[in-house]
Amino acid sequence: MFEHRDFDVYNFESVPTNRDCYLMDEYYLEEYEKYMLRTIAGSSDEDPPGYISDAAVRVIHDTNMELSWYPNVFDRFHEVTITLKKAKFITCVGSWRWDEKPHIFVKRGWLDKLHLKRYSVFGFIDAIGVKDAIARGTITRDRLVALRDSIDEFAGFYPQVSFISFADTVLIKSNWSVGHAQSTVQYTYEPESFLPLIKGIQDIFKDKLGLSVYAVLTQGYNEYYDDGLLHVSASGNHVCLNSLGVPFAQLFAIDKAARANIHQSVHPPAEIYIDELLLRSLRCKFEFKKEGRKKYRYPQGMSSTSAFYYVVQLQEIF
Repeated sequence: MFEHRDFDVYNFESVPTNRDCYLMDEYYLEEYEKYMLRTIAGSSDEDPPGYISDAAVRVIHDTNMELSWYPNVFDRFHEVTITLKKAKFITCVGSWRWDEKPHIFVKRGWLDKLHLKRYSVFGFIDAIGVKDAIARGTITRDRLVALRDSIDEFAGFYPQVSFISFADTVLIKSNWSVGHAQSTVQYTYEPESFLPLIKGIQDIFKDKLGLSVYAVLTQGYNEYYDDGLLHVSASGNHVCLNSLGVPFAQLFAIDKAARANIHQSVHPPAEIYIDELLLRSLRCKFEFKKEGRKKYRYPQGMSSTSAFYYVVQLQEIF
C-alpha cells in the first residue's frame, strides 16, 4: 500500500515528532489510500474519509511513543499526554507534496477506546503553618472535628467530586470524558469547577483552624478509566482512590518542586501551583494573560516529556 511516490510512509521509529499529525483507525486504511490517489490524479474534490483525532508525537521509545493528544480544538485548547504502544501502531502516512499531515493508523478500536474512556482532574490542597500551630497548641481535637464536619457538609454540594482528607491535606478528584459523534458519551471537561472548591476549602481552613492553604492542580489520563471516583470495600475499611497515572503522580512532583523552589527563592509562595497543560486549557478571568508568564520545570516520573508548572493566585484566575 501507499507505493505512489507522492506518499511519505514512516515506520514506527521514523514517525515525525513535534509536529501536527492525525490519529486514524486502520478501518480507513484502504479508503484513505484510494481517496488520496484520486486527489493526486486530480479527479477528486470530495471530503476525506473517516474520522481523525488531532495529536503530535513527542518521544519515541522502543515499545511505545508518547503523544500530545488534543481532544478539543474548538472552544478551548486542551492537551492530554497519552501513550501509544508499538503493538497498536499500523503505519504512518502523509504527503508533503499535497500538504497532507502524517496520519498515524492504529489498530481497530484503539482510537474509539481513547475517546470513550474517562479521565481525571486532580487537586491537592494542603494547609500552611501546621507545625507552628501544633507547637502553639492552637490545633485541638474539637477544631479538627469541626474542620472535618465542615468539609463533609461542603462536599455534599459537589457529588461529582471525591474528597479525601488526611491530617492537614485534602485530595479532590473529578472524572471527565471526551466522547465522539457516534457515541452517547459527551465531552464533560470543566476544570474551572475546581476553582470554587479551592476557595471553599480555603475558607473552611481559615475559619476552623486559622490557617491558609495552597493547592496543586493537574489533569489527564487515569489508568482507572472505567471505574468510579472511589472504591470502598464491602467491609468499609478499605478506600481506593482509583487513581494511577501521569497526572496523579504530577501532583506530588509539582508539590516537591514548588517547595524546593520556594526554599531557594526561585519563586515566592502562592495559592495555586498548576500544571502547564491544565492552565492552558483553563477558562480564566478575561483579564488574566497566560502568554509570557514564567513557568518552572518539574520532573515527570511516569513520562519522559518535559513538564512545567505555573505559580498563580486564586484571585487572578477566579
